[in-house]
Amino acid sequence: MTDASFDLDAYFARISYRGSIDASLDTLKALHRQHPQAIPFENMDPLLGIAVKLDLASLQDKIFARRRGGYCFEHNLILMHALKALGFEVSGLAARVLRGLPEDAITARSHMLLRIELDGRTYIADVGFGGLTMTAPLLFESGLEQQTPHETFRIIESSDHSRVQANVGGDWQTLYRFDMQSAYEIDYAVANYFVSTHPTSHFLSSVVAARALPDRRYALRNARLSTHHVGGRSEQREIATAAEFADILESQLDIIIPDRAAFETKARQLNIVKA
Repeated sequence: MTDASFDLDAYFARISYRGSIDASLDTLKALHRQHPQAIPFENMDPLLGIAVKLDLASLQDKIFARRRGGYCFEHNLILMHALKALGFEVSGLAARVLRGLPEDAITARSHMLLRIELDGRTYIADVGFGGLTMTAPLLFESGLEQQTPHETFRIIESSDHSRVQANVGGDWQTLYRFDMQSAYEIDYAVANYFVSTHPTSHFLSSVVAARALPDRRYALRNARLSTHHVGGRSEQREIATAAEFADILESQLDIIIPDRAAFETKARQLNIVKA
């Protein structure tokens, strides 16, 4: 993956970043905090049958020029390009999502995250995990509980893999398992094609969207919008109509729907809403 044509200024403008540009931990933390505030997690393209393209030109057009959001590959590839442009030593990894599944479940390597080597230490970064997207990088140290601007996270190592866990309401939930084998452009292309086109992918049958603001998270799954406030209080809202659904995506999650009429029709076809 080349970064020669990456528009770093456009990335900074997209996430409203005006901080340091040295390859330091402070810069990494600041970018990791602001990225998920500005660029929402959303699956509008696969839901509406629009191809998800991961080449750099397509990513920049979608996320910078058209101010869209995306899912894990789009988010973390953009962050990877930005970090490389700033001089960070960064590589891509792949993970098996386990949230809501048994700890020994075997799932596809369908999630992307990043490995950063900095000042003799290894960090894990991930700005694309939906409603529990990390808002700070994690030091790769097994068992260390690490507070982020939102939840507390930890990495648990075992003999052949590691697990990222989040403390949700006092319970540790495993989000995914991964190892340190580098993943490459072709690996993400294969996984992206599967999750964006295969009939069994939940991205084709469900609406998934999220945004992490400084004092709260918005996490939407189908017709339920959850608002999780920093400090523990949560609220749920059930969405009744397709028009209300689209309004919430546009206003609260800052998502630009590529074809609002098609989205409203799709939401009714999938029985996510009745009207």
